[in-house]
Amino acid sequence: MSSSTTNPMNVAADDGSGPVPYPKRWAAAFVMILAALLDMIDGSIVNTALPSIGKGLKATPADLQWTVSAYMLGFAATLIIAGHLGDRYGRKKLFLLGVTAFALTSLASALATSAGVLVASRGLQGVAAAVIMPQILASFRTMFDGEERGKAFALYGAIAGISTAVGVLLGGVLTDWDLFGWGWRTIFVINLPLAALVLVLGAKWIPASKDHAFTGRIDLPGNLVLAAGLVAIVLPLVQGRSNGWPLWGWLCLAAGVAAIALLTFSEKRRGIEHPLLPTDLFKKPAFSAGLLVQLLFYGGMSGFFLVFTIWLQSGQGYTPTQAGLLMVAFSAGSILSAPAVDPLVAKFGRSVLILGALVMAGGLFWVRHAAQDSAQLHTGAWPLVPGLFLAGVGLIFLIIPLVNTILSTVPGDLAGGASGILSTAQQFGGALGVAVIGNAFFSHADKGLTDAITHAGPWAIGAYVLCAVLCLALPRKAVGNQAEAAA
Repeated sequence: MSSSTTNPMNVAADDGSGPVPYPKRWAAAFVMILAALLDMIDGSIVNTALPSIGKGLKATPADLQWTVSAYMLGFAATLIIAGHLGDRYGRKKLFLLGVTAFALTSLASALATSAGVLVASRGLQGVAAAVIMPQILASFRTMFDGEERGKAFALYGAIAGISTAVGVLLGGVLTDWDLFGWGWRTIFVINLPLAALVLVLGAKWIPASKDHAFTGRIDLPGNLVLAAGLVAIVLPLVQGRSNGWPLWGWLCLAAGVAAIALLTFSEKRRGIEHPLLPTDLFKKPAFSAGLLVQLLFYGGMSGFFLVFTIWLQSGQGYTPTQAGLLMVAFSAGSILSAPAVDPLVAKFGRSVLILGALVMAGGLFWVRHAAQDSAQLHTGAWPLVPGLFLAGVGLIFLIIPLVNTILSTVPGDLAGGASGILSTAQQFGGALGVAVIGNAFFSHADKGLTDAITHAGPWAIGAYVLCAVLCLALPRKAVGNQAEAAA
């Protein structure tokens, strides 16, 4: 994910007028965005199917948490090193390898006969997705220049914005459809024909590219330490409640934190040219604060909507399709407010991020209050819709400018590494949120799921209030244009 990527797709024109762009760049972009959708939709499609998965595999609450967290952890532990490998050995090769692995792990998930097998398959599926994603964004930077590059990234961002709505609705529809009696397994089977199409068209249209300036040793042992550290932190948080919070859990948690901290310093001492966690980045208070905002933001969202989906279906009697339709209100808030974000950020800077965090907190507070007031089975959707819509507005006000604002404080030569770390924090934060908020929910589930969600809600609400406070450490306005690096 180096910022010094060369562009082998542009060749000199015969008339000497300058380089000619790769002629099939938009066809290649279409294929790569289709592959990105495999990951984007998969992040939300599973949530809607979780109650059905729980019944079908007799899964425990911890199993359900791991079904979501394993994917995020696999993604977080692999993303940075996958970008480095693509830069060195070729992005097309890594892309096609990642899509193949995603298809195979989707098949394994669909065929899972126990919760443990599903969790393992989901973890490997996250690894495969992490191999795919950095190759897409790096290839965009080499295939497109100038105004076209902005259009390509804008298209990618727009599709990413609607993918959550598509995922939650598709998860419900496919689960209820019960094609061939597959039930929830259909949400994984659908990946197979899409992956096959991507492989055929990708092999034909995607150009080969790599960073010819990429030299030095890739820290593969360090990546294993990073992966082990992330798992060691999340493992006791997910399993601790059912095991009575034993001593080994606290020791495991401490060891995970220590491993990541030691990795940060050891890479510099070992002279790793492309470190996973560059120490120079963490010396910048604005970057460290922004990293925490990224972690808390995704943690609050992933954790809350996990328990909200379970509450809707298992506690309120919603079908998967009805739950998916209700969640469209959240995505509608994001989609309708997105055009206003850039002009507001240009005028008010970080105040927009602070507002977004507070509006998100307010929307979740509304949802929690509406849930707390429910006294009968199948609470009507309308009391929940305004809160979900507000949360969607807050989401987009925070998510669109956040990475650009953080990266504006980072030197250009560190922008690629910083972007990878922020993406890792996003996935790891989601896994942490599922663990922490999931524990708050399931620890009160014996008193009823409505009581459980009212106890879990404040954790997510508090995460966004803390985000608003941490945003005060960000620059008042983004300096320079790092949108490309952010992508």
